[in-house]
Amino acid sequence: MIKANDPSLTSWVEVDPKSDFPIQNLPFGIFKTQSSSPRIGVAIGDQVLDLAILNKLGFLDNLKIDNSVFTNQYLNDFIALGKQTTMAVRERISNLLNANNAELRDNKEAQAKVLQYISNVQMQMPVRIGDYTDFYSSIDHATNVGTMFRDPTNALLPNWKHLPVGYHGRASSIVVSGTDFHRPKGQTKPADSELPVFGPTKLLDFELETAFIIGKSTNMGESVTTANAGDYIFGMTLFNDWSARDVQTWEYVPLGPFLAKNFASTISPWIVTMEALEPFRTAGYTQEPKVLPYLEYSGDKNIDIQLDVIIQPENGEETLVSHSNYKFMYWTMEQQLAHHTVNGCNINIGDVMASGTISGPTPESFGSMLEITWRGTKPVKMKDGSERKFINDNDTVIMRGYAEKDGVRIGFGEAKGKVLPTL
Repeated sequence: MIKANDPSLTSWVEVDPKSDFPIQNLPFGIFKTQSSSPRIGVAIGDQVLDLAILNKLGFLDNLKIDNSVFTNQYLNDFIALGKQTTMAVRERISNLLNANNAELRDNKEAQAKVLQYISNVQMQMPVRIGDYTDFYSSIDHATNVGTMFRDPTNALLPNWKHLPVGYHGRASSIVVSGTDFHRPKGQTKPADSELPVFGPTKLLDFELETAFIIGKSTNMGESVTTANAGDYIFGMTLFNDWSARDVQTWEYVPLGPFLAKNFASTISPWIVTMEALEPFRTAGYTQEPKVLPYLEYSGDKNIDIQLDVIIQPENGEETLVSHSNYKFMYWTMEQQLAHHTVNGCNINIGDVMASGTISGPTPESFGSMLEITWRGTKPVKMKDGSERKFINDNDTVIMRGYAEKDGVRIGFGEAKGKVLPTL
């Protein structure tokens, strides 16, 4: 196991036991303050470590990284240094924050310069996203949707167990957590109408997802295998792929999602490295029928990440509406990436590949309001007494996630977005 993951490690920085960001995590993100431009930070407890100043003060001298990498608006150039370097940075930071290391622990002047409370900074988009792909890889979600809209005995389409179904989405409307957006408009076709109508969506939904960030580019014609896919995945985030269900129902045949999906997707600002998540690997579903050779893999590739979805009405209390887990995924990230590139499609650093809605086998683990309320037939009661079939104007949807084992909790922070009325 990587030293930075050692469950016995503690930091001289105070970290609440329920914090998402213990010394074993050290996720990377981009932050700015009122007096500073965007730069790379690492989360530790409720604080952010400024890598630009840390490097400028000489604490990262042995890594020989130009400071312009740390004062960048995005993580792309840092990720491009390669896993050997980014892992070395994480190890060095782990060492500096270790309770037994006096280098930074006893240097109060340096601490005052390199540490700031996360509550006092503004988190930014973590990466410059060139391309975005959304998969459809949760068997429970696909079965639920197929049961609702098609024959329950044939809920999965013939190709579903043979390949990770996906589509290319819109990167320009992926926004960082905390960004509000307006209820989208589009065409819908009411059941009692012969012709479609235009207007705001009435069935706005969330989709509980994670996303992985590409950490190494390929050239056209090259393919990534399930065996070496880990070399190309930098880390993971939370992802809410908002969906207008009524718009989607009318438009998705024959080419799939368009206006129903491209108006907004919310990404969490901290990228949790795959190295930090390695201890939480677990076995996935048995894939039957047997997949084609290029999709075969060995070892435990699913990850035990607990995922929560909360709805908060304006000025109201939070209500938990879903408690799911990433381990319920049928197709793994490695298989998704291998399939994505098997035809020679090139990938670039910073590309985002989302899991698709993550649902488990029981109603409390369903990953969308479409499933939770079963197309609106089973409304969910909020703590304020109101009900939700789908998402109302001025509702805030919050997604949280963490992996926990051996007393160590590796969290992702939040993916949070508020729905404003239609413009």
